[in-house]
Amino acid sequence: MKYYKISIIGSVLEPLTYHSQENISLYKKVLVTLNNKDKYGVIVEEVEKPEFKTLEINETTDEYYSQKQYELANFIAGYYICSLGEAFALMLSFKETQKIVNSDLEYSSKITLSQKQMKALEFLQNNKVSLLFGDTGSGKTEIYMKYFEEILAQNKRAVFLMPEISLTPQMGKRLEEHFGEHFIMWHSKLTPKQKKEALEKLHDGTANIIAGARSSLFLPIENLGLIVVDEEHDESYKSSARPRYNARDLAIYMGKLYEIPVVLGSATPSLTSYAKFPHYRLKGGHYQTSKEFIYEAKEESLTPLVFHHLKNTLGQKKQSIVFLPTRANFKYLVCKDCGATYKCPYCSVGMSIHQKSNAIKCHYCNYMQPIPKICPECGSDHLSSSRIGTAEAVKEITEEIQDVKVEQFDRDTITTANKLKQALKRFNDKEIDILVGTQMLSKGHDYHDVELAVVLGMDNMLNMADYRAREKALSSLIQVAGRSGRASDAKVLIQTYNEEFFKAYIENYEEFLEFEKIFREGLYPPYKKLCRVLFADKNGLKAQEKMREMEECLKKFDTIEIVGAKKCAIEKVANKYRFEILLRADKAVDLIKAVKSCKNSLAEVDMDPIDFS
Repeated sequence: MKYYKISIIGSVLEPLTYHSQENISLYKKVLVTLNNKDKYGVIVEEVEKPEFKTLEINETTDEYYSQKQYELANFIAGYYICSLGEAFALMLSFKETQKIVNSDLEYSSKITLSQKQMKALEFLQNNKVSLLFGDTGSGKTEIYMKYFEEILAQNKRAVFLMPEISLTPQMGKRLEEHFGEHFIMWHSKLTPKQKKEALEKLHDGTANIIAGARSSLFLPIENLGLIVVDEEHDESYKSSARPRYNARDLAIYMGKLYEIPVVLGSATPSLTSYAKFPHYRLKGGHYQTSKEFIYEAKEESLTPLVFHHLKNTLGQKKQSIVFLPTRANFKYLVCKDCGATYKCPYCSVGMSIHQKSNAIKCHYCNYMQPIPKICPECGSDHLSSSRIGTAEAVKEITEEIQDVKVEQFDRDTITTANKLKQALKRFNDKEIDILVGTQMLSKGHDYHDVELAVVLGMDNMLNMADYRAREKALSSLIQVAGRSGRASDAKVLIQTYNEEFFKAYIENYEEFLEFEKIFREGLYPPYKKLCRVLFADKNGLKAQEKMREMEECLKKFDTIEIVGAKKCAIEKVANKYRFEILLRADKAVDLIKAVKSCKNSLAEVDMDPIDFS
């Protein structure tokens, strides 16, 4: 009889011992019984016969995980403080029937790089991890594609990570036109049929360029030769659910594990990547166009100046984009008499108005109710809304400008990959005059004829309780501004009371990063490591008690600093009261050691946090 430690896929439990009469190889995917239910697991170790009684392995599948996948899962479990089973749940297994057919692929390349681009490519090839710091429109994509060609010529494969689904249609089209059947796209919005077809191409060796969202990292890829992380600064690379990994950081770890190069790319790189890795600065765009920046000291609103520029642009038969950080109609409903905000009954946040569905909705737990007529505190009917959102902006523009074609472009309206594709096509086909949207607007889409970008709500981003608030606000502004003036001169109208800050750095992001280094040193990443521990329970006293219990335990460790232990900024979400501890240390290993020693049943650990709400 053989005895094996098996990690149950998706389970929080430590590996469990089962027996079998078969000789089963390590990392094989098997079917076992746990609590009277069939569960898949991964064989991680062969052990001696234990003293306790064991169950038999039900079935051995024709699937397995590679040694490298096991090492990656082990790293995720250790660094992000989750179970091995949760780490394995991220990954898709190999099949024993998987046969890689290596054929010499030759491309009659249509990509011609400029001298600057060739120098950039050489730089990327000469570094294990490198940052391509290239302005919007400077030709980063052509450099990536040329690099992919060279990887394919070596019979290897490349993973091209993009922040989220919003980047995929146009980029996917370019890659497909160039690499044909050797390219597959992978993200959460694919249908089961599309996923099956993509996996078949992966298994039979047809697919050599794998592009998509962060889950692409965990596909069963043989002969991996390169990982490119585009828009590396983007927050959607960080998972908000356990395991709370950051795909950019995992790509860098995988580079070491697989002994392959990793390229990070961005027009507005994170300070962490800029400070840690060698970079190549690629300035300017393909087109010699100029941008005029207009500043208006106003709060988030569509002012006469905004309408003046929208009408002018429309009169020249050109297009505009309007960026707002808020979706729906308004962020909050406020009573003019007593100042009370209409809050979600289950979360301590204001609810957003959605005029189309005549409801207010919580963007944290999705609770909805009809738009109230009276204040919940004083009974007054003087309710007003503050902070303009996308739907309200569309309504105001339509009322102010006759015969204008305006479209909303955010997560409320763009719910599928197909809707995104259609909306972008309509805009580029000039069926839409003005596109009003949130962060989705800035995600690398190629708008051909935009001559005006209106950016509202910058001060809200700048004033967030986040050590990266300046970086995030400036990065967003540069990314949105970069969507205009691709083929001709353009204007960027920015509403802010902080003109001095934006004016100083909007055309010199590198100088900002150098300045920001001084501000962060000794306090924040990349010079310090942070860890956030969250406690949530329907019983607020219990959550607070568990936080205090862990805080006392953590005080024993002199290698870490407790920055704070308190109520969360958003105290209640989905009817659970929330408390948090923020920790700081010079080394991640010190944080991990302390947290693992002191962790209790309610503690939810977030290493390298990026969300402090």
